[in-house]
Amino acid sequence: MSQVASRRVVDWLPASTLITAATTIIVGFVSTIPIVTDAARSLGATPGQTASWVAALCYGMAVTTFMLSVFYRMPVITAWSTPGAVLIATSAVASGYGYAEALGAFVFAGVLMVITAMVKPLARLIERIPTSIAAAMLAGVLVQYCLKVPGAIKANPLFLLPMALLFLLLRLWKPMLAVPITVVLGIVGAFLTGTSMDALPAFALTPLEWTTPEFHLQTLIGIGLPLYLVSMASQNLPGFAVMRLAGYPPPVSAALGVTGGASVLLAPFGSHAITMAAITAALCSGPDCHPDPKKRWLVAPPYLVLYCALGLVSGSFVALLAALPLPVFTTLAGLALLSPLMGAIQGMAKDAKDIDAAAVAFLVTAASVSFLGIGSAFWGLIAGLVLHVVKGAMKK
Repeated sequence: MSQVASRRVVDWLPASTLITAATTIIVGFVSTIPIVTDAARSLGATPGQTASWVAALCYGMAVTTFMLSVFYRMPVITAWSTPGAVLIATSAVASGYGYAEALGAFVFAGVLMVITAMVKPLARLIERIPTSIAAAMLAGVLVQYCLKVPGAIKANPLFLLPMALLFLLLRLWKPMLAVPITVVLGIVGAFLTGTSMDALPAFALTPLEWTTPEFHLQTLIGIGLPLYLVSMASQNLPGFAVMRLAGYPPPVSAALGVTGGASVLLAPFGSHAITMAAITAALCSGPDCHPDPKKRWLVAPPYLVLYCALGLVSGSFVALLAALPLPVFTTLAGLALLSPLMGAIQGMAKDAKDIDAAAVAFLVTAASVSFLGIGSAFWGLIAGLVLHVVKGAMKK
C-alpha cells in the first residue's frame, strides 16, 4: 500500500476510532460476561449451550450495530441486556425454569420488541411506566446478586477481600475500567495462585448449538414479559437518550425492529436479548471516537470484526469462567453489578411522589418469591403499578 493510500485509510478510520471500538468491547464484554454465564448455569445449560449463548450474543450485537450504523450513518451501538441476564438468573433459581422453556420466553420478549417497533402507541404506553417503579424492579433484581458478595468474600477472604478493595479504589480513579480490570486480574490471580479448579483452557472455535424453544405460559409471563420490560426501561430508553444527548436523532422504530428481530432469530442458540447500549454507546458517540460527528459511525466496522472474533472463541471464555470457584465467580459478578444497582436505587428514589410504590416494587422483587410459577420481578412491577394507580385515583 502506498504512503498516500495509507494516509487516506488513517484519515477515514483513525486510530482513535479503532481504540474506541476495542475499549467499548472490552468494557462491555469483560464487565458482564460472568452474569450471562451465570444466567445460563442457573437454567441448567450445558457448557456447549452456554458457549453458544455467548457466541450468539456477540454475533447479534456485531451485525445489528453494523447494519444500523452504516444505514443511518450514525453510531447506533447495541449490546446484550445485562439486567435481563440478572433477571433470568434470579427467576430461574426461584422458579426452577429450564433452558428450553427459557428460550421460548426469549423469543416472546423479542416478538414484543418487534411489535413495539410496529405499534407506536405501545411504545408510548411503555414510556408511561413511572421511571421510579421500573428502576425499583431493576434494583430488586440486582440487589439479589450484590448481597451474595459479602458471603463469598467470607469464604475466601485472603484472595477476594483484596480484589474487592482494588475494585473500590479503581472506582474512585477510573470508574469505567474498574470492572474489566478487576475481572481480568481476578481470573489471572485465581489461576496463578491455584485458586481455580482446573487448568487454563485452550482456545478453540465455538459452534452455535440449536435448542428448540418450548413455550409455557408461566415462563412467558415470569421471564419473557419482565425481560422485555426491563430491557426497554434499562437499556433501550437510556440508549436512545444517550444518542439524543450526543446530537443524533435515534431511529427508534428501526432499532427496536432490528434488535427485536435479531433476538427472535438468535434465541434458539441461547441469545436472551439484543438491545440498545447505554454506557458503552456514550464511548462511541463522543469526540474521543472521531473528531467529526458525521464519521463516528465508522466505529461499526471494527466493532463488527472484533465482536465476531470474540464470538468465534467465546467457548474458551466460558470454560475460563467455569473453572473459577463459586465464591470467586460470585464476587466478580456482584462487583460488576454494583454500579447498575446504585443507578437503579437513585432512579427509584428520584420522584418523591412515587417513593412508596417504588419501595413496594423493590421489596416484592427483592424477596425473590415466585407465585403461580411466575417470578418475583413480574409481581414487583405489578404491585408497584397497582399502588401507583390507586394513589393517583385517590387524589382525584
